[in-house]
Amino acid sequence: MGSITLKNVSKTFGEAKVIPNIDLEIDNGEFVVFVGPSGCGKSTLLRLIAGLEDVSGGKIMIDGADATEKKPSERGLAMVFQSYALYPHMSVRSNIGFPLKMAGVDKAEINRKVEDAARILNLTDYLERKPRALSGGQRQRVAIGRAIVRAPRCFLFDEPLSNLDAALRVNMRLEISELHQKLGATSIYVTHDQVEAMTMADKIVVLNRGHIEQVGSPMELYRNPANLFVAGFIGSPKMNLISGETAKRHGGHTIGIRPEHVKLSTTEGAWKGQVVIAEHLGSDTFLHVDVDGIGQITARTDGDIPVRHGETVFITPDENRLYRFNEKGLAA
Repeated sequence: MGSITLKNVSKTFGEAKVIPNIDLEIDNGEFVVFVGPSGCGKSTLLRLIAGLEDVSGGKIMIDGADATEKKPSERGLAMVFQSYALYPHMSVRSNIGFPLKMAGVDKAEINRKVEDAARILNLTDYLERKPRALSGGQRQRVAIGRAIVRAPRCFLFDEPLSNLDAALRVNMRLEISELHQKLGATSIYVTHDQVEAMTMADKIVVLNRGHIEQVGSPMELYRNPANLFVAGFIGSPKMNLISGETAKRHGGHTIGIRPEHVKLSTTEGAWKGQVVIAEHLGSDTFLHVDVDGIGQITARTDGDIPVRHGETVFITPDENRLYRFNEKGLAA
């Protein structure tokens, strides 16, 4: 089991209230991603769940039992940090098995669990190597293996891919997702990268200044953002947000349209503008267009479109895909 419930949880550092009164339900077996900009409180919230920080108010329930005052070692959780924190003088085998050794587990049982974890993580051929002989991705897998052998109720990942290059991040995203499918354990994953959130999560928790802005599946947040913050944060490239007279004509204080929901033409359309930047990515091209009377609009179009910097284009939004927000920034 690995259900976690936060009831009116808050955290204060001196005069600063960084987590003001959060309620959240995490079901057994879910892969939940905390996402938001730097300083939004996502890592602090994870550390509160782990017991690495004391709560200032509220309760943390794990499998229905109050864990608020329990030590980290008593909560049955395993944390994987941004830093691999491996012992350089130890082999991969010893690094993975270290928490079991410290707990006094029998040597034969340690070896069995280490080899099981290594098989799951494709580390069997590297068990006798030292960390310096491994790639960044392999080191991160060793850190995950050290968590797996503890058979925790829940895995807590604190931006584990931040130290990896772009290609390795993609590979490790897939590996962590596959690992979750194999183990079926509850996982909470912290990231500032909404692409990681969209591709990995069963449930996304969008945080902003310590508040939960919205909770839902990736596609729920993509299709039905509750407010301007979520609308502008979820989606890559981000949603175009337009205010002023154009928004009023379309029935909102602010309107939103995603780059993939506009039609581009070189001859006619609703909004006329000039291409500022054309990002040719192969399968797609992102055009950043300075539209008369509106501002810069991003349009996603075919990768082979023959449009360059400085050219005049016309953009027409899909009226059925417009998002409308009121004066308070809430979905209308």
